[in-house]
Amino acid sequence: MTLPPTPPGDPLWRDEFSVYAADERYVSRRQFAKFLTLTSVGMLAGQVWILAKSWMTPKGDFPVVAIASAGDVPVQGVKLFRYPTEHDTCILVRPDAETFVAYSQKCTHLSCAVFYAPQNNRLECPCHEGYFAVDSGRVLQGPPPRPLPRILLRREGDTIFAVGVDNQAEG
Repeated sequence: MTLPPTPPGDPLWRDEFSVYAADERYVSRRQFAKFLTLTSVGMLAGQVWILAKSWMTPKGDFPVVAIASAGDVPVQGVKLFRYPTEHDTCILVRPDAETFVAYSQKCTHLSCAVFYAPQNNRLECPCHEGYFAVDSGRVLQGPPPRPLPRILLRREGDTIFAVGVDNQAEG
């Protein structure tokens, strides 16, 4: 559709801005189909990327790492460490004299850092008041959809080793 030339004496803005705004809001079937096709291709590419990344990530091959000495962590104390990689923060908790448990420090809701609250004997996420049981990592309250991933521990003498991650941990 071509616009008629501006008669002399009309303001110049009429050449630059259409007065046929209603016609410009109309979306043809072809434009809509093109939008849907491009959006679908973009989403497919994203899904293929996620699939390829999951295939290339090693599964089940966790390193054995010494994370603490039993004397380093007081009763009702914690020690922060990184496992299985340097980007994964974890928390080791000693709720009583003989028990050591460790979990990923990322809340399963929005990845805020959880901390140990010994007065309540639970792990707490301050962002949205999510609470987790210290003994199992299960959700006690709040919006987290899953329990915390549990870090599997092995104790040899006075040394505590991280040996794996159990993402399915549930009390």
